[in-house]
Amino acid sequence: MRRFPAPVAVVTGIDEREEFGLTVGSLVSVSLEPPLVCVAIGKDSARHEPMRNAGGFAASLLSAEHAQLAQHFARSGVPPVALWAGVATRPGVQGPLLEGALAWLECRTWAEYDAGDHTLFLGEVLSTELGMPGRGLVYHDSTYHPA
Repeated sequence: MRRFPAPVAVVTGIDEREEFGLTVGSLVSVSLEPPLVCVAIGKDSARHEPMRNAGGFAASLLSAEHAQLAQHFARSGVPPVALWAGVATRPGVQGPLLEGALAWLECRTWAEYDAGDHTLFLGEVLSTELGMPGRGLVYHDSTYHPA
């Protein structure tokens, strides 16, 4: 699958203990009515249980200029305090929204599905907002690229 470009987003959320965030290449549109998106989170990810407990999530759709930000949120084992240091965000209902994104989605968890070593989280899109126009960021052949 690394030969097939995937759009990059940072998914964030808030559970009872922390604000969390992680880079994903699996955010896809699933349904228009109701509006649903899906994201796959690895069961061994430190963000898996917070995602499950949060009841919802936000997605910041990254622009071509955000490769460093995508890499930052892709790292594992980063303590929550260090995760947000120096990252420009604004509050969202479901999780922090990364400044400068192409668009933002705020979602309520609609359903969860077991998918091998991942869980598929379906989110009902409660709100959307467009950011500045620009080129998107994709992950292809183990590297970030402008789309």
